[in-house]
Amino acid sequence: MDKLEEKLGYVFRDGALLKTALTHSSWANENKKSGLACNERLEFLGDSILGFTVAEFLYQNEPDMPEGQMTRIRAELVCERSLENAANTLELGACLKLGRGEELGGGRRRPSILADAFEAVVAAVFLDGGIDAAKAMVTRFVLSGRDEAVKAACDYKTLLQELVQRKSGQTLSYHMIGESGPDHMKQFSVEVRLNGEARGAGTGRNKKEAEQAAARVAYEAMMK
Repeated sequence: MDKLEEKLGYVFRDGALLKTALTHSSWANENKKSGLACNERLEFLGDSILGFTVAEFLYQNEPDMPEGQMTRIRAELVCERSLENAANTLELGACLKLGRGEELGGGRRRPSILADAFEAVVAAVFLDGGIDAAKAMVTRFVLSGRDEAVKAACDYKTLLQELVQRKSGQTLSYHMIGESGPDHMKQFSVEVRLNGEARGAGTGRNKKEAEQAAARVAYEAMMK
């Protein structure tokens, strides 16, 4: 726990809160006699704190940004992928209490479990140290990725389509070129082609995400 607190930059007064935040329901169900609750309630609270903190930051720091764009950027910053990255920075996977099934099934690397644990830790920090401590954590580990979130919030497929349509006779198409990973961590690879010629490729956890990634590569290359 000391190493995690060092990474967090926060020392808990009530260490039980942090233990609960790191306890998955699978462990709690298998160890009911321990009396230790799982992190689901903390996850619920942390989700709201994250959303509020990100929304407030965007409102205060982006006075000219329209509501729709703020909504998309907030969604990118609090999505599973973003929170998984934050959890990996903190190495939360190594700290989790997991049941046998989740342990054997690769639960320490499962994106949803890591994202949920990060939300729970945010809530634990809030309950232990107040909203300013929780905001500091969100700022350090989530809002630090806001530049990438701004880019990701763009609909690159639409931008690319609009760019291509400036000339007549142009045809865009997206093609699946690969699929890898176990069912709970699938990665899809997509290539975007202009008039049959490859212009960019990208990967994602679903086809839509992979297409956006490929469109972004093509769009940025064509704009140079």
